Amino acid sequence: MSFVENIIRKEKPDFIFNFAAKSTASHDFIYENHDTISTGCLNILESVRKYSLASKIFISGSALQFENIGNPIDESTNFKATSSYAVSRIHSTYLSRYYREKFGMKIYIGYLFNHDSPLRNSNHFNKKVILEINEILSNNKSHINLGNLNIKKEFGFAGDIVEAIWVLVNQNKHFEAVIGTGKVFSLKEWVKKCFSKFDLDWEKFVIHDENDNIEYSVLQSNPNLIMNMGWSPKVDFNQLVDLMVDIQTIRDAV
Repeated sequence: MSFVENIIRKEKPDFIFNFAAKSTASHDFIYENHDTISTGCLNILESVRKYSLASKIFISGSALQFENIGNPIDESTNFKATSSYAVSRIHSTYLSRYYREKFGMKIYIGYLFNHDSPLRNSNHFNKKVILEINEILSNNKSHINLGNLNIKKEFGFAGDIVEAIWVLVNQNKHFEAVIGTGKVFSLKEWVKKCFSKFDLDWEKFVIHDENDNIEYSVLQSNPNLIMNMGWSPKVDFNQLVDLMVDIQTIRDAV
């Protein structure tokens, strides 16, 4: 708290962006999720209340804090505490709403759907696939196990998502918005496209199980609100594959 408080008291920033999170839904990390997401959010909000009321604050929310019955998710969709991660995200949302309503603070929440870039680590599916292909090409692996590939989700570029956040915090009519592409593709489509970049037949190398347990079958946003503010994604599915594969290939060659 003292670290955050001291910075905000000294700098009185025009904008504060809070992306801090322990990116896992496992119950084993319930305390880490609470400390990072919930308490981290509270530290910022209380420091701004005391020292920098003019600051605009962005708090990142998540697609995973909503009830998901397979329909596109928008700002009116109910929350559902399906994991320790979702619990912390929901808590930070209600903290933000409390400070906004009670103290008139300008606090924005963007409910972020998938956002990928070459900077992703190997824990994330999109990057994992590319890294595993490199292992195959290096003859370090002959097969990879990727579970259920029928899951459908969005494949948004992180740079586009950040631009949407900037649009959100630079207007004063809407303070919460779902941020996503609204377009879903199966994990199988991502795998097939990535392998094709290396002229490989994915089915010769990938072990997958359509009966594998899944958290959801489809995770899709309805981004009409943020798009009506003037934002739209620039990088599509195929371009994101190209970007992530090309950057990874360059890094491995260095």
